[in-house]
Amino acid sequence: MHNVLLVCDRMQKICSLYIIISVFLPVHDATIPLKDKNKIQIDGDVIFGGLFPMHEKGQSGKSCGTIKKEKGIQRMEAMLFAIDKINADENLLPGIKLGVHILDTCSSDTYALEQCMDFIKAQLTSVDVTDYRCDSGTNLVYAPAKPVVGVIGAASSTVSIMVANILRLFQIPQISYSSTSIDLSDKSRFEYFSRVVPPDTFQAQAMVDIARAFNWNYVSTLADEGDYGVKGIGAFKDRSTEAGICVAQSLTILRDDPDSRVEQLVADLLRNERARVVVMFVNEDNSKRVLKALLKINKTSELTFLASDSWGAKIHPVKGQESAAEGAVTLLPKRHVIKEFDEYFTNLTAESNKRNIWFKEFWQEVFNCSLTNRTNIKQCSGNEYIGMKGAPYNQEGLVQFVIDSVYALAHALHNLLADQCTIPFTNCSTSSLRSGEEVLKYIRNVSFEGVGGDLVQFNAEGDGFGKYDIFQYQQTSRGIYKYVRIGDWADRLHLNTQQIKWKQKNAPYSVCSEPCPSGFARLEKGLKCCWGCFQCAFNQYLADEYTCKDCPEGSKPSSNQSTCTPLPVLSLEWGSFWMLLPVAFTSIGAVLTVLVIAVFIRYNETPVIMASGRELCYVLLVGILMAYGTSIIMLVRPTVILCTMRRLGLGVSLCLIYAAMLTKTNRIYRIFNNGIKAMVKRPSYTSPRSQIFICFGIVSVQIVGGITWLGFEKPATMFVLQNQEYLVLKCRASQTAIIVSLTYNIVLIIICTVYGVKTRKIPQNFNEAKCIAFTMYSTCIVWLAFIPIYFGASGGDFKIEVTSLCMCVSISATVALVCVFAPKIYIVLLQPHKNVRQGASTSLKNNHPTLSRILSDQAESLGPFPFQNGGVYTHPNQTTQTTHTTINDVFNDDLDDLSCDDATGENGDDSSVKLNPPMEADI
Repeated sequence: MHNVLLVCDRMQKICSLYIIISVFLPVHDATIPLKDKNKIQIDGDVIFGGLFPMHEKGQSGKSCGTIKKEKGIQRMEAMLFAIDKINADENLLPGIKLGVHILDTCSSDTYALEQCMDFIKAQLTSVDVTDYRCDSGTNLVYAPAKPVVGVIGAASSTVSIMVANILRLFQIPQISYSSTSIDLSDKSRFEYFSRVVPPDTFQAQAMVDIARAFNWNYVSTLADEGDYGVKGIGAFKDRSTEAGICVAQSLTILRDDPDSRVEQLVADLLRNERARVVVMFVNEDNSKRVLKALLKINKTSELTFLASDSWGAKIHPVKGQESAAEGAVTLLPKRHVIKEFDEYFTNLTAESNKRNIWFKEFWQEVFNCSLTNRTNIKQCSGNEYIGMKGAPYNQEGLVQFVIDSVYALAHALHNLLADQCTIPFTNCSTSSLRSGEEVLKYIRNVSFEGVGGDLVQFNAEGDGFGKYDIFQYQQTSRGIYKYVRIGDWADRLHLNTQQIKWKQKNAPYSVCSEPCPSGFARLEKGLKCCWGCFQCAFNQYLADEYTCKDCPEGSKPSSNQSTCTPLPVLSLEWGSFWMLLPVAFTSIGAVLTVLVIAVFIRYNETPVIMASGRELCYVLLVGILMAYGTSIIMLVRPTVILCTMRRLGLGVSLCLIYAAMLTKTNRIYRIFNNGIKAMVKRPSYTSPRSQIFICFGIVSVQIVGGITWLGFEKPATMFVLQNQEYLVLKCRASQTAIIVSLTYNIVLIIICTVYGVKTRKIPQNFNEAKCIAFTMYSTCIVWLAFIPIYFGASGGDFKIEVTSLCMCVSISATVALVCVFAPKIYIVLLQPHKNVRQGASTSLKNNHPTLSRILSDQAESLGPFPFQNGGVYTHPNQTTQTTHTTINDVFNDDLDDLSCDDATGENGDDSSVKLNPPMEADI
């Protein structure tokens, strides 16, 4: 049943072609000739078919044009050369003689299809000659052509596609030596097609790599109409997109375009001033027409061509148009010059080469002479030879592949016969070779060393592997042009830059848009290769070619804005002015404070120290020392512990200073403001212990607030951006909490200042309030100066910000230290003779007459009253009885305040001695 189906299928194919075949099988003569002017037939045991473009495509309705000297004659002779070598080789197909059946395609797909019917007719061997009689009554003489086991060709991809469609119907294997169309790799359509050259997918990738190597990212394309050109350019476009290469315009040369149309295409290519490189998948004839049009308008330096293997290294496209082709980069499947073929071909003559029916035409074209008796052309002398002066010879680029194609088919047949017969194959039936499917299987599995030394084999799609030579058409000397090999491609590009030579000094420039400067991003204008540029912001970096992104916090763009670099973290350096000045000032202040504390401890029981309110003085000195310590902490690089100490220390230290001074001034004010009532009833809460409780009550508010602040906002460090250039490590703190803390201290300063103003006119012996008032005036001035400096520097120079705050705190502490304690230390250390108790009535009378008058009036009405120390006060005028009794005795040491400038009175009585020690009262 299976065999029946095969027969039916084959008959269906034959019937479908019957009408076409009948056109080519007219039986008008008694004999069907074996030879025809458009074919070469050489008999043999096995016949190889061949398809070669022996002529140009015809014009004006003609099928064929002029003879093709390289692409036609040389390639066809290469097949005959290979057949001769195989027939002479005892190791390849021994006992089998090969013959040929070669047809001319005339570079036309439709004409090639007509010619290909010759191969099909040879398959039809079932003609019964008894059914035919000649007009004379004699029997028909029918000499059928032997069927071909395979076809070598065709050259053009368009022709191969057309022919492959018919050959597959009759299972005739086909091996091409130059068809590179991508479509031919589709084995669902062309399963019997193979090729020793790589497909255009490899070539397209090689062309993309070349364009990228020369920085051509904006090119035009030009393609032939048909599968070869359209598919080749399509493969180039697909790969160019991935490589960042854009196509400015894609133009196509139609099959029958006149020269005027080609000239218009060239004008269109020139119109785009930025795309100066043209990628071409164009056959050699159309390549020549393009160059001719470019030469005609004298724009030979405007365009540079990157051409496929259809141009390759052929002379035909560039002959007569050398200046227009100069600088063109072309590709050709990697090949080698076959020296043996050169010897064979150059020894051919018109008389010796009888088997090549086109050779005489070739000979007449090359030497411009006639082998017939034509009167308008000179006769050939017979002394002409290939390679002589005036008829240069260069081996055509694909000769190697023609020979390899013939050998591939021969090796496949050899392997097939070797599996079925013994060597030699003299007595082996060749009937098995009629199965095209079997032959195809062996073709795909061949692997041998080609004539050029390269390995010949096929991949799963029947394609050769991609290896290309890269040529450049150069002017090597004045008027002398030739193809120079500048590199190769086999999976990757290798260029010999020393061999590259351009029309101008530098490579052609074919770029749509200039690269954006550093720090500029691209804004595309339709095409990936055409863009505008816009600058990234000062705090942004170029994330990719098209996107600007903000640098993460704590970093800044690099100088070219390509990446983000961490911002430098700055802190005060120990050797800088901003560190040395506050450290020196604070250190001196701290040392002086310690000395004052030491003096107070050493002279703790002396009148001056006792009269100064020792307890509050110690509190004040602790606050001053704590303020100096906080200043140092503010200069050091912050840590969590230091931030905690700073947060508490700044508010508490200042609060200790101003709370102590406020308590002092409040005590003095209440005592002197009560007047004579204070002589009768002592003001409440004026004892040292009460004053300490009051002072710490005031400070406790600051302490509780600070601890609460720590609970709600835990101490931590943070980086603060300064001037967009660097980071400063700071303590993280709420601005509101800082303002509240400072506001509380400012309120204390204001209240203390108010008390200082109110107590500025007390008796000279009790005017420590004047010192405190002066301290407050100075403090206000310092803080008023600090606020604009600090907040003016905030967000600016961190050195000014830190140093100003540190100096403000230190100066505030220093003002308190100097104004309050300097007079006392001066007397204690430098005028110890004044550090004694003295009578106070004279001073009281002189400096506070109102209080003196009140005391006198009360004394007269009340009579004599005893003092607690045992003395008796009888009358204010009896000063002699109060010489050693002071007003402090009256108020139980509640007025232990000493003048800032006169601690002993105006008379300077050095003979005064302490008779009665002070009695400090408790609440």
